[in-house]
Amino acid sequence: MKTIRPFIILIKLARESMQFAYQSVKANKLRTFLSLFGITIGIFAIISVFTMVDSLEKNVRDSLQTLGQKVVYVQKWPWGGNEEYPWWKYLNRPEPNLSDLEEIRRKSLLTDAACFNVAYKKQLKYGSNDIPDAIIYGVSTDFEKIRSFDLSQGRFFSQFEINSGRPYAVIGNEIAKNLFQGVNPIDKTMKIGGQKVTIIGVFAQEGKSATGENSLDDMVIIPLNLARTMVDLKNSGPWIMVKAKNNADVENLIDELRGILRSHHRLKPLDEDDFALNQIDLLKDSLDSIFASINFAGGFIAFFSIIVGGFGIANIMFVSVKERTSQIGIQKALGAKRYFILIQFLYEAILLAVSGGVIGLLLIFIGTLAVTYGLDFKVALTLPNIIRGLLISAIIGIASGFIPAWIASRLSPVEAINTKA
Repeated sequence: MKTIRPFIILIKLARESMQFAYQSVKANKLRTFLSLFGITIGIFAIISVFTMVDSLEKNVRDSLQTLGQKVVYVQKWPWGGNEEYPWWKYLNRPEPNLSDLEEIRRKSLLTDAACFNVAYKKQLKYGSNDIPDAIIYGVSTDFEKIRSFDLSQGRFFSQFEINSGRPYAVIGNEIAKNLFQGVNPIDKTMKIGGQKVTIIGVFAQEGKSATGENSLDDMVIIPLNLARTMVDLKNSGPWIMVKAKNNADVENLIDELRGILRSHHRLKPLDEDDFALNQIDLLKDSLDSIFASINFAGGFIAFFSIIVGGFGIANIMFVSVKERTSQIGIQKALGAKRYFILIQFLYEAILLAVSGGVIGLLLIFIGTLAVTYGLDFKVALTLPNIIRGLLISAIIGIASGFIPAWIASRLSPVEAINTKA
């Protein structure tokens, strides 16, 4: 029983302190509004920064994820570049070709799948509807093993259909909406640059890519052997995607591919590579440091907003102590301990700060819905950011209210009772 008694006293103390705090907040509506407004703006600013950065990072990582894990891109041009990018070194390089693909498939021991790709633009036409410059992707077998996607209708190509170059196509969600305008596109025939193809599938909507890469929403995928009847593969920016086996390291795959391609291109030991081996994983590794810097910079700027809100609460708490000096004197004369007065004012400061934080989080949530549905960019207020916002609010409340609460707890009962607000 003795061990339970202190907890009962603590609960009663907390309840009474909360009642005093609530009555004070309720009795001074204008002052409460001003306090809430300051902390609301502060929490809105700082959590908005974290929410936008987290959402941007998630969108970027999800966009990279769709391009395939443990994938190496064999291309003419290396990724990256700056003002000193030596483009002249790469201009005369040969484009990747089908011979390179076959060599990789034949000799590589670490490759799980390899796919040859070309991209170009052609007019699409269905009835009286048309899309002038649609992106057409010609792909070889293994595309579906490397590039992740979902289908909302129909199916993807069989290996036989890709190898034989059948006049089939799988179209993006936006292509289906704009070209067919409500008509079910499956088994319908459209023209790609005047050539008839049959729609066998529709990709599920992916949304805009945060990396700037083209989404499958706006693409038409056709077999590579069909694409080569429409365009010259060499002039279509071809590239080869190579996916490593699950138990293989990407760096080992890159070394293996370099050896295979150098031998196939008959390069001498001192000759530079005439191809580029680009890697998605390198972009992923750099994201951590980039977004950590953005988080720090954004959080540092938004921190000043929360400081302003904290000063507002501190100022109003000093006024509250001044107005309630006589009441404090009466409470102390009736036996109230210093810690009771201290906790009473701390509760009030925390109540104000957390209430303002909740309103700020509610405004952020409304904003995320507006951005997500209005701009087609996924923004979400995550649970960690909600907890972060409430914790920051509580800490600001404690920090802002402690000195006024401490001053109130140290007042002399006699002097406090005789003091006029």
